[in-house]
Amino acid sequence: MKSSVIEKLESLHKRYEEIESMLSDSKIISNQEEFCKLSKEYLRLTNINSCYMKWKKSTNDIKSIKLLMLDNELRDIAEEEFKIISAKIEKLETKINSLLLPLDFNDVKGCFIEIRAATGGDEAAIFSGDLLRMYVRYSEFYNWKTEIINSTYGIKGGYKDVIVKIIGKYSYGRLKFESGGHRVQRVPKTESQGRIHTSTCTVAVIPVIPEKEVKQINMSDLKIDTFKSSGAGGQHVNTTDSAIRITHIPTGQVVECQDERSQHKNKAKALSVLISRLHALELCSRREKNALIRRDLLGTGVRSDRNRTYNFSKNRVTDHRINLVVYCLEEVLNGKLDVLIEPIIRNHNAELLSNISNIELL
Repeated sequence: MKSSVIEKLESLHKRYEEIESMLSDSKIISNQEEFCKLSKEYLRLTNINSCYMKWKKSTNDIKSIKLLMLDNELRDIAEEEFKIISAKIEKLETKINSLLLPLDFNDVKGCFIEIRAATGGDEAAIFSGDLLRMYVRYSEFYNWKTEIINSTYGIKGGYKDVIVKIIGKYSYGRLKFESGGHRVQRVPKTESQGRIHTSTCTVAVIPVIPEKEVKQINMSDLKIDTFKSSGAGGQHVNTTDSAIRITHIPTGQVVECQDERSQHKNKAKALSVLISRLHALELCSRREKNALIRRDLLGTGVRSDRNRTYNFSKNRVTDHRINLVVYCLEEVLNGKLDVLIEPIIRNHNAELLSNISNIELL
Protein backbone atom coordinates (compact mmCIF):
# COMPACT_ATOMS: atom_id res chain seq x y z
CA MET A 1 0.00 0.00 0.00
CA LYS A 2 1.28 3.47 -0.90
CA SER A 3 2.80 5.59 1.85
CA SER A 4 0.35 8.42 1.06
CA VAL A 5 -2.58 6.04 1.67
CA ILE A 6 -1.04 4.82 4.95
CA GLU A 7 -0.55 8.42 6.10
CA LYS A 8 -4.20 9.13 5.32
CA LEU A 9 -5.32 6.04 7.24
CA GLU A 10 -3.19 7.00 10.24
CA SER A 11 -4.77 10.46 10.33
CA LEU A 12 -8.25 8.90 10.11
CA HIS A 13 -7.35 6.45 12.89
CA LYS A 14 -6.28 9.33 15.16
CA ARG A 15 -9.51 11.15 14.37
CA TYR A 16 -11.47 7.97 15.12
CA GLU A 17 -9.84 7.67 18.57
CA GLU A 18 -10.36 11.38 19.17
CA ILE A 19 -14.08 11.15 18.45
CA GLU A 20 -14.37 7.98 20.54
CA SER A 21 -13.01 9.91 23.52
CA MET A 22 -15.21 12.94 22.82
CA LEU A 23 -18.38 10.85 22.70
CA SER A 24 -17.87 9.83 26.33
CA ASP A 25 -17.49 13.47 27.42
CA SER A 26 -20.53 14.64 29.42
CA LYS A 27 -20.37 18.12 27.84
CA ILE A 28 -20.63 16.61 24.35
CA ILE A 29 -23.43 14.24 25.40
CA SER A 30 -25.48 17.15 26.74
CA ASN A 31 -25.11 18.98 23.41
CA GLN A 32 -27.42 16.90 21.21
CA GLU A 33 -26.51 18.65 17.96
CA GLU A 34 -22.77 18.16 18.45
CA PHE A 35 -23.25 14.61 19.76
CA CYS A 36 -25.32 13.67 16.69
CA LYS A 37 -22.75 15.19 14.31
CA LEU A 38 -19.83 13.36 15.94
CA SER A 39 -21.79 10.09 16.09
CA LYS A 40 -22.35 10.21 12.33
CA GLU A 41 -18.66 10.89 11.70
CA TYR A 42 -17.70 8.08 14.07
CA LEU A 43 -20.00 5.70 12.23
CA ARG A 44 -18.45 6.61 8.87
CA LEU A 45 -14.94 6.04 10.23
CA THR A 46 -15.68 2.76 12.04
CA ASN A 47 -15.60 0.50 8.98
CA ILE A 48 -12.45 1.96 7.47
CA ASN A 49 -10.67 2.01 10.83
CA SER A 50 -11.58 -1.65 11.39
CA CYS A 51 -10.13 -2.61 7.98
CA TYR A 52 -6.99 -0.61 8.67
CA MET A 53 -6.42 -2.28 12.05
CA LYS A 54 -6.82 -5.71 10.43
CA TRP A 55 -4.39 -4.67 7.70
CA LYS A 56 -1.80 -3.52 10.23
CA LYS A 57 -2.09 -6.78 12.17
CA SER A 58 -1.76 -8.84 8.98
CA THR A 59 1.32 -6.93 7.81
CA ASN A 60 2.94 -7.49 11.21
CA ASP A 61 2.05 -11.18 10.95
CA ILE A 62 3.75 -11.32 7.55
CA LYS A 63 6.98 -9.99 9.07
CA SER A 64 6.91 -12.75 11.69
CA ILE A 65 6.16 -15.43 9.08
CA LYS A 66 9.09 -14.27 6.93
CA LEU A 67 11.39 -15.00 9.87
CA LEU A 68 9.86 -18.47 10.27
CA MET A 69 10.49 -19.16 6.59
CA LEU A 70 14.22 -19.04 7.35
CA ASP A 71 13.77 -22.12 9.54
CA ASN A 72 14.14 -25.29 7.45
CA GLU A 73 11.73 -27.29 9.64
CA LEU A 74 8.97 -24.67 9.61
CA ARG A 75 9.44 -23.36 6.07
CA ASP A 76 6.61 -25.35 4.41
CA ILE A 77 4.05 -24.37 7.05
CA ALA A 78 5.26 -20.76 7.03
CA GLU A 79 5.03 -20.52 3.22
CA GLU A 80 1.44 -21.79 3.28
CA GLU A 81 0.53 -19.28 5.99
CA PHE A 82 2.30 -16.55 4.00
CA LYS A 83 0.03 -17.20 0.99
CA ILE A 84 -3.13 -17.08 3.13
CA ILE A 85 -2.24 -13.82 4.88
CA SER A 86 -0.97 -12.21 1.64
CA ALA A 87 -4.35 -12.91 0.01
CA LYS A 88 -6.08 -11.44 3.08
CA ILE A 89 -3.95 -8.29 2.86
CA GLU A 90 -4.77 -7.90 -0.85
CA LYS A 91 -8.51 -8.09 -0.14
CA LEU A 92 -8.21 -5.60 2.72
CA GLU A 93 -6.29 -3.15 0.54
CA THR A 94 -8.97 -3.38 -2.17
CA LYS A 95 -11.69 -2.73 0.40
CA ILE A 96 -9.74 0.14 1.99
CA ASN A 97 -9.25 1.81 -1.39
CA SER A 98 -12.98 1.59 -2.13
CA LEU A 99 -13.83 3.00 1.31
CA LEU A 100 -11.44 5.92 0.83
CA LEU A 101 -13.02 6.99 -2.45
CA PRO A 102 -15.31 10.01 -2.02
CA LEU A 103 -18.97 9.19 -2.56
CA ASP A 104 -20.75 10.65 -5.55
CA PHE A 105 -24.36 10.71 -4.39
CA ASN A 106 -25.52 11.10 -7.99
CA ASP A 107 -24.10 7.70 -8.99
CA VAL A 108 -27.12 5.83 -7.65
CA LYS A 109 -29.55 7.89 -9.76
CA GLY A 110 -31.02 7.39 -13.18
CA CYS A 111 -29.87 9.64 -16.00
CA PHE A 112 -30.73 11.51 -19.17
CA ILE A 113 -28.54 10.89 -22.22
CA GLU A 114 -28.57 13.65 -24.82
CA ILE A 115 -27.11 12.76 -28.22
CA ARG A 116 -26.63 15.36 -30.93
CA ALA A 117 -25.35 15.01 -34.48
CA ALA A 118 -22.42 17.38 -34.90
CA THR A 119 -19.94 17.37 -37.80
CA GLY A 120 -20.87 15.20 -40.76
CA GLY A 121 -24.43 16.08 -41.77
CA ASP A 122 -26.67 13.09 -42.57
CA GLU A 123 -23.98 10.56 -41.61
CA ALA A 124 -23.64 12.16 -38.14
CA ALA A 125 -27.42 11.87 -37.69
CA ILE A 126 -27.29 8.19 -38.67
CA PHE A 127 -24.46 7.61 -36.20
CA SER A 128 -26.44 9.31 -33.42
CA GLY A 129 -29.07 6.63 -34.02
CA ASP A 130 -26.37 3.96 -33.68
CA LEU A 131 -25.27 5.49 -30.36
CA LEU A 132 -28.84 5.60 -29.07
CA ARG A 133 -29.29 1.93 -29.93
CA MET A 134 -26.00 1.15 -28.17
CA TYR A 135 -27.12 2.80 -24.93
CA VAL A 136 -30.58 1.22 -25.09
CA ARG A 137 -28.99 -2.23 -25.55
CA TYR A 138 -26.60 -1.56 -22.66
CA SER A 139 -29.58 -0.62 -20.48
CA GLU A 140 -31.27 -3.90 -21.36
CA PHE A 141 -28.29 -5.85 -20.00
CA TYR A 142 -28.82 -4.13 -16.62
CA ASN A 143 -32.63 -4.35 -16.79
CA TRP A 144 -32.93 -0.55 -16.84
CA LYS A 145 -35.96 0.99 -18.54
CA THR A 146 -35.55 3.57 -21.29
CA GLU A 147 -37.89 6.33 -22.39
CA ILE A 148 -37.45 8.73 -25.32
CA ILE A 149 -38.06 12.26 -24.01
CA ASN A 150 -37.57 14.18 -27.26
CA SER A 151 -36.21 13.48 -30.72
CA THR A 152 -35.62 15.23 -34.02
CA TYR A 153 -35.21 12.81 -36.91
CA GLY A 154 -32.49 13.04 -39.53
CA ILE A 155 -33.50 13.32 -43.19
CA LYS A 156 -31.84 10.00 -44.12
CA GLY A 157 -32.26 8.23 -40.80
CA GLY A 158 -31.00 8.52 -37.24
CA TYR A 159 -31.47 11.68 -35.22
CA LYS A 160 -30.32 15.26 -35.38
CA ASP A 161 -30.78 15.19 -31.62
CA VAL A 162 -32.41 12.82 -29.15
CA ILE A 163 -32.87 12.69 -25.38
CA VAL A 164 -33.42 9.33 -23.69
CA LYS A 165 -34.15 8.81 -20.01
CA ILE A 166 -32.54 5.78 -18.37
CA ILE A 167 -34.60 4.61 -15.40
CA GLY A 168 -32.50 2.37 -13.18
CA LYS A 169 -30.30 2.49 -10.09
CA TYR A 170 -26.65 3.37 -10.72
CA SER A 171 -27.23 4.09 -14.42
CA TYR A 172 -25.67 7.55 -14.00
CA GLY A 173 -22.68 6.09 -12.14
CA ARG A 174 -22.05 3.62 -14.97
CA LEU A 175 -22.63 6.02 -17.86
CA LYS A 176 -21.39 9.41 -16.65
CA PHE A 177 -18.04 9.13 -18.45
CA GLU A 178 -19.81 8.77 -21.80
CA SER A 179 -20.19 12.57 -21.94
CA GLY A 180 -18.15 14.21 -24.69
CA GLY A 181 -17.32 13.81 -28.37
CA HIS A 182 -17.84 10.47 -30.16
CA ARG A 183 -16.21 10.15 -33.56
CA VAL A 184 -17.01 7.59 -36.27
CA GLN A 185 -14.79 6.64 -39.21
CA ARG A 186 -16.55 4.59 -41.90
CA VAL A 187 -17.86 4.57 -45.45
CA PRO A 188 -21.12 6.51 -45.05
CA LYS A 189 -24.41 4.80 -45.77
CA THR A 190 -25.26 7.92 -47.77
CA GLU A 191 -22.09 7.65 -49.91
CA SER A 192 -22.06 5.66 -53.17
CA GLN A 193 -18.24 5.69 -53.41
CA GLY A 194 -16.06 3.77 -50.97
CA ARG A 195 -14.37 6.67 -49.23
CA ILE A 196 -14.04 6.67 -45.45
CA HIS A 197 -15.55 9.76 -43.85
CA THR A 198 -15.22 11.11 -40.31
CA SER A 199 -18.34 12.32 -38.50
CA THR A 200 -18.98 13.26 -34.89
CA CYS A 201 -21.76 13.24 -32.35
CA THR A 202 -21.79 14.78 -28.89
CA VAL A 203 -23.14 12.99 -25.85
CA ALA A 204 -24.16 14.48 -22.50
CA VAL A 205 -25.08 12.31 -19.53
CA ILE A 206 -26.80 14.09 -16.65
CA PRO A 207 -28.32 12.66 -13.46
CA VAL A 208 -32.09 12.67 -13.05
CA ILE A 209 -32.95 14.87 -10.07
CA PRO A 210 -35.80 13.46 -7.92
CA GLU A 211 -38.61 15.88 -7.06
CA LYS A 212 -37.67 15.95 -3.37
CA GLU A 213 -34.18 17.21 -4.28
CA VAL A 214 -35.32 19.86 -6.73
CA LYS A 215 -34.71 23.44 -5.67
CA GLN A 216 -37.62 25.74 -6.38
CA ILE A 217 -37.14 27.09 -9.89
CA ASN A 218 -38.08 30.71 -10.51
CA MET A 219 -40.83 30.58 -13.15
CA SER A 220 -40.09 34.17 -14.14
CA ASP A 221 -36.69 32.89 -15.37
CA LEU A 222 -38.44 30.66 -17.90
CA LYS A 223 -39.71 31.44 -21.37
CA ILE A 224 -42.24 28.79 -22.44
CA ASP A 225 -43.27 28.46 -26.09
CA THR A 226 -45.73 26.04 -27.70
CA PHE A 227 -45.60 24.80 -31.29
CA LYS A 228 -46.89 22.00 -33.49
CA SER A 229 -45.16 18.64 -33.29
CA SER A 230 -43.13 17.46 -36.29
CA GLY A 231 -41.84 14.15 -37.58
CA ALA A 232 -43.34 10.67 -37.28
CA GLY A 233 -46.54 10.52 -35.29
CA GLY A 234 -49.60 9.93 -37.47
CA GLN A 235 -52.63 12.20 -37.63
CA HIS A 236 -51.78 14.05 -34.42
CA VAL A 237 -48.63 15.59 -35.89
CA ASN A 238 -48.99 19.23 -36.96
CA THR A 239 -52.60 19.47 -35.72
CA THR A 240 -52.23 20.86 -32.18
CA ASP A 241 -49.73 23.05 -30.36
CA SER A 242 -48.72 20.24 -27.98
CA ALA A 243 -44.93 20.58 -28.34
CA ILE A 244 -43.14 22.63 -25.69
CA ARG A 245 -39.95 24.67 -25.76
CA ILE A 246 -38.62 25.97 -22.42
CA THR A 247 -35.78 28.48 -22.29
CA HIS A 248 -33.99 29.21 -19.01
CA ILE A 249 -33.17 32.88 -19.54
CA PRO A 250 -30.24 33.24 -17.04
CA THR A 251 -28.25 30.33 -18.55
CA GLY A 252 -29.65 30.18 -22.08
CA GLN A 253 -30.47 26.48 -21.70
CA VAL A 254 -33.21 25.37 -24.10
CA VAL A 255 -35.22 22.14 -23.83
CA GLU A 256 -37.85 20.93 -26.29
CA CYS A 257 -40.30 18.08 -25.88
CA GLN A 258 -42.87 16.93 -28.43
CA ASP A 259 -43.10 13.15 -28.00
CA GLU A 260 -46.27 13.21 -25.89
CA ARG A 261 -49.70 14.16 -27.24
CA SER A 262 -50.45 16.11 -24.09
CA GLN A 263 -48.98 19.59 -23.75
CA HIS A 264 -48.91 19.17 -19.96
CA LYS A 265 -46.92 15.92 -20.20
CA ASN A 266 -44.48 17.52 -22.63
CA LYS A 267 -44.05 20.46 -20.27
CA ALA A 268 -43.42 18.17 -17.28
CA LYS A 269 -40.81 16.18 -19.22
CA ALA A 270 -39.09 19.31 -20.51
CA LEU A 271 -38.95 20.79 -17.01
CA SER A 272 -37.46 17.57 -15.67
CA VAL A 273 -34.67 17.68 -18.27
CA LEU A 274 -34.07 21.40 -17.70
CA ILE A 275 -33.81 21.03 -13.92
CA SER A 276 -31.40 18.12 -14.32
CA ARG A 277 -29.30 20.14 -16.80
CA LEU A 278 -29.07 23.09 -14.42
CA HIS A 279 -28.03 20.73 -11.63
CA ALA A 280 -25.43 19.15 -13.95
CA LEU A 281 -23.98 22.56 -14.83
CA GLU A 282 -23.60 23.31 -11.13
CA LEU A 283 -22.03 19.88 -10.60
CA CYS A 284 -19.69 20.36 -13.55
CA SER A 285 -18.37 23.67 -12.21
CA ARG A 286 -17.37 21.89 -8.99
CA ARG A 287 -15.53 19.21 -10.97
CA GLU A 288 -13.51 21.43 -13.28
CA LYS A 289 -10.23 20.29 -11.71
CA ASN A 290 -11.02 16.63 -12.43
CA ALA A 291 -9.20 15.75 -15.66
CA LEU A 292 -11.44 12.80 -16.46
CA ILE A 293 -14.74 14.66 -16.41
CA ARG A 294 -15.22 17.12 -19.26
CA ARG A 295 -15.65 20.77 -18.40
CA ASP A 296 -18.34 21.00 -21.05
CA LEU A 297 -20.98 18.28 -21.02
CA LEU A 298 -21.54 18.49 -24.77
CA GLY A 299 -18.15 19.67 -25.97
CA THR A 300 -17.87 21.51 -29.28
CA GLY A 301 -18.75 18.74 -31.72
CA VAL A 302 -15.81 19.44 -34.06
CA ARG A 303 -13.69 16.55 -35.31
CA SER A 304 -10.86 17.28 -32.85
CA ASP A 305 -13.23 17.07 -29.86
CA ARG A 306 -13.24 13.37 -29.12
CA ASN A 307 -13.50 10.99 -26.23
CA ARG A 308 -13.84 7.94 -28.40
CA THR A 309 -13.35 6.89 -32.02
CA TYR A 310 -15.30 4.06 -33.69
CA ASN A 311 -13.34 2.82 -36.73
CA PHE A 312 -15.47 0.44 -38.79
CA SER A 313 -12.86 -0.65 -41.34
CA LYS A 314 -10.53 -1.89 -38.58
CA ASN A 315 -13.26 -3.13 -36.18
CA ARG A 316 -11.62 -0.86 -33.61
CA VAL A 317 -12.83 1.36 -30.77
CA THR A 318 -10.35 3.77 -29.17
CA ASP A 319 -10.91 5.70 -25.94
CA HIS A 320 -8.46 8.57 -26.23
CA ARG A 321 -8.69 9.63 -22.57
CA ILE A 322 -6.88 6.53 -21.33
CA ASN A 323 -5.37 5.30 -24.62
CA LEU A 324 -7.51 2.17 -24.59
CA VAL A 325 -7.97 0.22 -27.83
CA VAL A 326 -10.37 -2.73 -28.26
CA TYR A 327 -11.12 -4.72 -31.40
CA CYS A 328 -14.79 -5.57 -30.89
CA LEU A 329 -16.69 -2.72 -32.52
CA GLU A 330 -19.80 -4.73 -33.36
CA GLU A 331 -20.12 -6.02 -29.78
CA VAL A 332 -19.70 -2.49 -28.38
CA LEU A 333 -22.40 -1.08 -30.66
CA ASN A 334 -24.64 -3.96 -29.54
CA GLY A 335 -24.41 -2.68 -25.99
CA LYS A 336 -21.41 -4.55 -24.57
CA LEU A 337 -19.95 -1.32 -23.26
CA ASP A 338 -18.40 -2.53 -20.01
CA VAL A 339 -15.20 -3.37 -21.89
CA LEU A 340 -14.80 0.43 -22.22
CA ILE A 341 -16.61 1.64 -19.10
CA GLU A 342 -14.81 -0.52 -16.51
CA PRO A 343 -11.28 0.70 -17.42
CA ILE A 344 -12.43 4.33 -17.32
CA ILE A 345 -13.91 3.87 -13.84
CA ARG A 346 -10.75 2.12 -12.60
CA ASN A 347 -8.59 4.88 -14.05
CA HIS A 348 -10.75 7.54 -12.46
CA ASN A 349 -10.62 5.84 -9.05
CA ALA A 350 -6.84 5.45 -9.31
CA GLU A 351 -6.52 9.16 -10.07
CA LEU A 352 -8.62 10.01 -7.02
CA LEU A 353 -6.48 7.77 -4.81
CA SER A 354 -3.30 9.38 -6.13
CA ASN A 355 -4.57 12.61 -4.54
CA ILE A 356 -5.49 10.83 -1.34
CA SER A 357 -4.32 13.62 0.96
CA ASN A 358 -7.03 15.90 -0.48
CA ILE A 359 -9.83 13.38 -0.05
CA GLU A 360 -12.40 14.13 2.60
CA LEU A 361 -14.75 11.36 3.66
CA LEU A 362 -18.35 12.53 3.24
